[in-house]
Amino acid sequence: MAAATPAAAPRHSCAKLSVAVEDPKAAGGGAVFVRATWLPTRFSLAVTDGAGAWVADASDAEVRLRAEQWDQPVAEYLALAERYLAFHQPDSTYSFHDAGKGNRRLSWTFERQGTKLEWRWKLQPSPNTQQTIYGILDFLMDANIRLSEEVVRKTQSFDKLKQEAEKCLQQSERFNTEKAEFEQATFSKFVGVLNSKKAKLRQLRDKVAELESADKPPKDEEEENSTDRTELFEEGSDKEASVHDEPSETGSGDPHSSPEKSAATSRGRGRGRKRANK
Repeated sequence: MAAATPAAAPRHSCAKLSVAVEDPKAAGGGAVFVRATWLPTRFSLAVTDGAGAWVADASDAEVRLRAEQWDQPVAEYLALAERYLAFHQPDSTYSFHDAGKGNRRLSWTFERQGTKLEWRWKLQPSPNTQQTIYGILDFLMDANIRLSEEVVRKTQSFDKLKQEAEKCLQQSERFNTEKAEFEQATFSKFVGVLNSKKAKLRQLRDKVAELESADKPPKDEEEENSTDRTELFEEGSDKEASVHDEPSETGSGDPHSSPEKSAATSRGRGRGRKRANK
């Protein structure tokens, strides 16, 4: 046997509505409090102006009949009614008038497809006015306590988030500062290393240039060396020529040789030439 579907939990609402009243000087001063209990197919109302209390209990049949009159599904009819009775709508006109025999009629207006319409519900005097008013005030006090607690929680949560945001901001600023300092230090080290490498390259380049200069003598020195060798060669040739020429002029190349030896040498040469002629 299938399990029964649990009934939907009722929703409760309470709104302060500004209404048009027959006697503006009456208690309540043109405002009423409407407490409503909303169920899937019906709803109930409890209204007070501070002096009296009225109630209405819309049954399933009544709600279905009203929904059919307006060509609406029951759920859509209840949703529209909750919209105007759970919250005060500024564009709606509310009224709370006498309906005879102590009854009151609560009405409100709304627009549908460009046409202004009015819904009305008749309320009867509460069998226990004080109990009804107490129930409305108790609901308002509970709602106020819940809202106050929620405001406190939201405020504490906001303060906590604000403190965390400030901490995050401080951390972000510190990280940015540390990042800038790290980048500056890294850049300074890089510049120092780069400059030292450049200096080392210049030293190596100068050393290579010195070695090349030492292995290859300059052009001026080569020309000077070649000139010196040429002069030495010419001097050597002049000395040889003078050695061969002196005997012909003086008769002997040896200063210690005698005249007789020179004369004999000349005669010997003369005989040799004569033999050759013969």
